[in-house]
Amino acid sequence: MLTTERKALILKLLANEGRVVAKQLSQKLDLSEDTIRRDLRELAAEGLLQRVHGGALPASKALADLPTRRKVHADDKTAIAKAAAGMIKNGQTVFLDGGSSAIAVARALPLALRAIIVTHSPDIAVALHAHPAIEVELIGGRIYKHSNVAVGAVAIEGISSLKADIYLMGVTGIHHEHGLTTGDREEAAVKRAIVRQAAETIVLASREKLGAVSACNVVGLDQVDGLLVAKSCPANLLVPFRTAGISISTA
Repeated sequence: MLTTERKALILKLLANEGRVVAKQLSQKLDLSEDTIRRDLRELAAEGLLQRVHGGALPASKALADLPTRRKVHADDKTAIAKAAAGMIKNGQTVFLDGGSSAIAVARALPLALRAIIVTHSPDIAVALHAHPAIEVELIGGRIYKHSNVAVGAVAIEGISSLKADIYLMGVTGIHHEHGLTTGDREEAAVKRAIVRQAAETIVLASREKLGAVSACNVVGLDQVDGLLVAKSCPANLLVPFRTAGISISTA
């Protein structure tokens, strides 16, 4: 079997089964594990999968640039954003993450809402400029350009001095075994810091993130209070999370 054929098979297995185990695939194809691992390394370097111990899992499509991410399952994100906006009550303090899903939430907030929105995203701050009754607390730090959010020690220090009623979290990977992941180590550290300061954490779970894994761990699913998904999300994507006892709300 040619290298291109093997790689195509690996990607097909990932799409159909949600994982590839290197030892099993090497036995099936009568090839060495080293050959399969080399294929996995090369596919990972192209951003087509995420390597894990013993094999690989689907890479998150949410690692594309921000303008591209805004177009991925846009209808799902709009539905999730409206439902998430409805969770916020007058008088609450809310952590609102960066990224395309969070921007959709900010745009869905009613103009009459009275709340404090804490964010490390300049885009969120700008989106809320026209909301007369929303007070914006902007966390500073070094800007991680992929998501246009502040990260680093300065950001974490600012977060640690605040408390919130709810955190609406965006991530790039949501996996029933590997938990919540994102593509940058410092961004992951900021998200963990926010989880510690929030009374409740809800994950904005558009379908391209479900079953996918990114390089940097944020927290396990046991450390959040639930996932918010669109009603149009295929049921098979949710089965592993329901089996694991994760709370799922639909929008």
